[in-house]
Amino acid sequence: MLLLDGKKTAAEIRAKLKAEVEQNMAQGKRAPGLAVILVGEDPASKVYVRNKEKACSEAGIVSKSFRLPADTSQTELKNLILDLNQDREVDGILLQLPLPKHLNSQELLELISPAKDVDGFHPENVGRLTLGLPGFRSCTPAGIMTLLKHYGLEVSGKKAVVVGRSNIVGKPLALLLLQENATVTICHSRTQDLSAEVREADFVFAAVGRPKFITAEMVKEGAIVVDVGINRTEEGLVGDCDFEGLKDKVEAITPVPGGVGPMTIAQLLLNTFAAYKKNLALG
Repeated sequence: MLLLDGKKTAAEIRAKLKAEVEQNMAQGKRAPGLAVILVGEDPASKVYVRNKEKACSEAGIVSKSFRLPADTSQTELKNLILDLNQDREVDGILLQLPLPKHLNSQELLELISPAKDVDGFHPENVGRLTLGLPGFRSCTPAGIMTLLKHYGLEVSGKKAVVVGRSNIVGKPLALLLLQENATVTICHSRTQDLSAEVREADFVFAAVGRPKFITAEMVKEGAIVVDVGINRTEEGLVGDCDFEGLKDKVEAITPVPGGVGPMTIAQLLLNTFAAYKKNLALG
């Protein structure tokens, strides 16, 4: 069984980016800049933001943090985003979700310049993904594809089943798999015989937010399993897949933690660096 080590792969990506940033700075260019906006005191969001800031530092990317109180208004946030759109030293803007309930996250995400939308959530970038045009891809699905390529796992011609249809993971992941010539099935809460669908898959991608939901009985021998879930349970962090039950049956699997999570952040850094290079080219 091959363990798809996202933590190790992400560390290699950060090291490579750091070398490229240092090379640019030696030529008198500025460092890349990522603005991170955190509203309120959501514990998970605070951890995510801290991890993103640490990763930026390790890759040589300047992280500009905006920690705002939970009662920040829609207008205040809009004005901040519009200012950051104009800031020439900010290459990417990340609005940490979820936002407090009184804020309209979709309106705010659409305000972020598509050229700085390193999370890949702007409708323009989602549309470009759908059409197969260049643009920023949502970090978790794109990070998964980067991880598979790192380990030389080809999806072309293979049957891929994506369990979960969210706008952040399931849908964009299905589109990225299609672009790599996989045959893709998306399963969700209304799928009539989920086990039968999953059992056909060469690649299984689980993003449902239910602990150990995908079991060994549901997966065929020699399948490749990518677990996107992170669930806090009494036994600690577990994924959407039963790792212990699956590990002796599958060809390859991601661990939780240490699989997809680090790759999501690594992809954010790659997207930020791509935006930075485009900005430098524009002068």
